[in-house]
Amino acid sequence: MANQNSIQTIVGAQEYFKGIGRIPFEGPETDNPLAYRFYDENRVVAGRTMREHFKFAVAYWHTLCGTGGDPFGAPTKAFPWLNVQDPVQQAKDKMDAAFEFITKLGLPYYCFHDFDLVAEADTLAQSEQRLQAIGAYAREKMNASGVRLLWGTANLFSHPRYMNGAMTNPDFTVVAHAGAQVKMALDLTIALGGENYVFWGGREGYQSLLNTDMKRELEHMARFLHMAKDYARKQGFAGTFFIEPKPMEPSKHQYDFDSATVLGFLREHGLLDDFKLNVEVNHATLALHSFQHELQVAANAGMLGSIDANRGDYQNGWDTDQFPNNVYEITEAMLVILESGGLRGGGINFDAKTRRNSTDLVDLFHAHIGGIDVFARALLAADAILHHSDYRTLRRERYASFDKGDGKAFESGQLQLEDLARMAASANGDIALQSGKQERFENILNRFV
Repeated sequence: MANQNSIQTIVGAQEYFKGIGRIPFEGPETDNPLAYRFYDENRVVAGRTMREHFKFAVAYWHTLCGTGGDPFGAPTKAFPWLNVQDPVQQAKDKMDAAFEFITKLGLPYYCFHDFDLVAEADTLAQSEQRLQAIGAYAREKMNASGVRLLWGTANLFSHPRYMNGAMTNPDFTVVAHAGAQVKMALDLTIALGGENYVFWGGREGYQSLLNTDMKRELEHMARFLHMAKDYARKQGFAGTFFIEPKPMEPSKHQYDFDSATVLGFLREHGLLDDFKLNVEVNHATLALHSFQHELQVAANAGMLGSIDANRGDYQNGWDTDQFPNNVYEITEAMLVILESGGLRGGGINFDAKTRRNSTDLVDLFHAHIGGIDVFARALLAADAILHHSDYRTLRRERYASFDKGDGKAFESGQLQLEDLARMAASANGDIALQSGKQERFENILNRFV
């Protein structure tokens, strides 16, 4: 990653984050708000460096495009890279700011939607020209900085044409337009060496079943995904496709509701070989699950691909996309990730935004530094729990009755239902209660966090 001297060659004609250099690692005792306390990118934990474990990425949309507007008020953040009216020049200014920011943080990746990079034009042909122009500029920036593309995607939810969905729209002309847009986004992702590609069904769902043929829409979604996958493979794309579960908002009910729903869909439609899951913290909680539950469901199926890192608000029932700050929650998540062998193809993308009243440019640094340190601290705690406590032993002991005798025969499929009935009768109903020791497990977590 770029050092302080090479950062100067990456900064564009205008330096946007003046007075801020490469964010250093200074350790837990530092008082410097622009330093990492726990994220030492070269520190080896569980056989890999922190940089390799996390593959941190900056989300282009929230970080460079999120100006603080909400349904109740106008934007509050006057980003200097959005001052120019010409769409291509504005896109280049925004990209200058993006790569200055990413390299000063010392992160290896970024992620984007197609029209985060440059404003959509009036026609598909004009949009493609704009994307090709900003793509060429992105390639220059990537070559100079060493920053790579973790994944690309297409925004198939913002434009009014997608009010009834994109892949699942009841109007074929909209489905065709979505196909053209995905083709352009795939071409751009491949041209930039993107390692993965994401589908998020922002409006793939319904508001009312009264006017919805759900079976037909789901079949259309599967057909569309097959077409996109086949096209990308023909172009030489060897990366992984991700589906990002979310239960609702903006749709009342979205077809990618949670990890289990997505896995069932992928199995039913023959997509398991090419797709994995990109699990987001706030989407998990909106589905009334915990983040670690959604990770475990994906990991159990060998389908845990990537993470969108953020958090919700306990008092708000919508997708607030705040930066992660709960070390306990993320430590539990890191236990799942470490025990399942890590992420498969993806990394950790900060799909999070600073608050509407955080209006200083330096707030973007504070937010990312904090989120990065939470994950680093959680990794250290999870690794210590796995190697320096009786966490694994206690959990294994809870299932010891399945490691020998009749329990082992049950697991290996050697018993019939009649055998279970006979064994239960011979026990005469005398079953000793076995404690789950939940408080002891929680104390182990507290000890190492």
